Amino acid sequence: MNTLSLVIQREYITRVRKKSFIILTLLMPLLMVALTFLPLWLSTLNDGEVKRIAVIDQTGIYAPLLHSTETYQFEIVGEEQHADAETKVGRELFAILHITGDLSKDQGSVSLTSEKQSPQELQELIRSTLREKVTQQRLDQLSASGAVESEAIMQVREILEEKPSISLQTLRMEGDGSVTESFTEVATIIGMVFTILIYMFILMYGNMVMQAVLEEKKTRIVEVMVSSVKPVNLLIGKIVGIGLVGITQLAIWGILAGGLFSLLSFLVVSPEQVASMSSGMGGMASTSSLGDVGGIPMEGIMRAILSINWLEVILFFLLFFIGGYVLYASIFAMFASAVDSEEDTSQFLTPVTLLIMFAFFAGFYSVNNPDGPLAFWASLIPFSSPIVMMVRIPFGIPLWEKILSLLLLYGTFILISVVAAKIYRVGILMYGKKPSLKEMFKWVRYK
Repeated sequence: MNTLSLVIQREYITRVRKKSFIILTLLMPLLMVALTFLPLWLSTLNDGEVKRIAVIDQTGIYAPLLHSTETYQFEIVGEEQHADAETKVGRELFAILHITGDLSKDQGSVSLTSEKQSPQELQELIRSTLREKVTQQRLDQLSASGAVESEAIMQVREILEEKPSISLQTLRMEGDGSVTESFTEVATIIGMVFTILIYMFILMYGNMVMQAVLEEKKTRIVEVMVSSVKPVNLLIGKIVGIGLVGITQLAIWGILAGGLFSLLSFLVVSPEQVASMSSGMGGMASTSSLGDVGGIPMEGIMRAILSINWLEVILFFLLFFIGGYVLYASIFAMFASAVDSEEDTSQFLTPVTLLIMFAFFAGFYSVNNPDGPLAFWASLIPFSSPIVMMVRIPFGIPLWEKILSLLLLYGTFILISVVAAKIYRVGILMYGKKPSLKEMFKWVRYK
């Protein structure tokens, strides 16, 4: 028992006394709170620009109820100014809200036209305001109908419990002046799916590179390999080979998803309806024939999915995936080459993992404000841009932002890869001592 207690005491005291244990124990709660709430707080910040919304209300009932906020300024204009307002969308005006009929009778008589995908925050502000007025209209109609008291009480309860569903049609103004229907919900889902895929694959395949480096070092196979292969070529081959595995898996998933979607569209939408979708707005009259999902017509969902520039989305997804994977795989390989076991990697990889988690939370919270400061800057910073940028692309952002983000990402991963290769060539043959960051950066200067 004395021997056992000595072993327990040694293992416990050795680890508790480590600086990394003390620092992580004290700072981890603060870091976790910061990772969760800092991106949430940053996502609520706006760029400071007040977005002007022109309101054209043919009924004259709803426009006065739309009050301006710090972010959105509603301006009532006449129907005769509609054409003039459309020419100003994207420049002087952020969007046009057009109400064409009594929403208590036809809840789809309202549309919002903008150059970009309209934010969820703006849509919810409009819906909640119109919903309250429609509820009041129905109560007034019930009061004027002279219903029996018992029936009136039941109807009032139904009106208050079943909030009216305002079918706000969102439209996008293209550069050539044409107008196409869009769904922010669909763009949100697509952005989050691609964001989660990049986040998952960077972690999974980055760790795979780390495990491969550690395995070769622990078994000392690397000593034989570096006698015939340069360490830099060994590192590049490892990263590229494992990266190709990830791209192969993504390609298989893409083919399967495309096949399933084609089958679904064939079963849900008839060829005649697909043809009407592609003809523009002409197929909008039959949206109710296919049912709806979450209040969104199924035909509208199919039209929104088909209207997305999938070539652009997939191209940028591959570019950001490759850049993000090589960046983080180089970091994982660099730290793995400097230690002898997985337990020793935690000191170096915990900050990297927290950085990836911050990028994921930033992307998650950027969905509701894709043009805010958090989304903009996080999509340019190379360590978070692969994850955050995929949230923004389906919403439609300027090309220069995508190009600048890619240039910064690829420039950074080239720099990190060079540093990682120099540390890898020294660390892969070092045993018995876990170096500090200061010692590792000394290796970079070795000839």
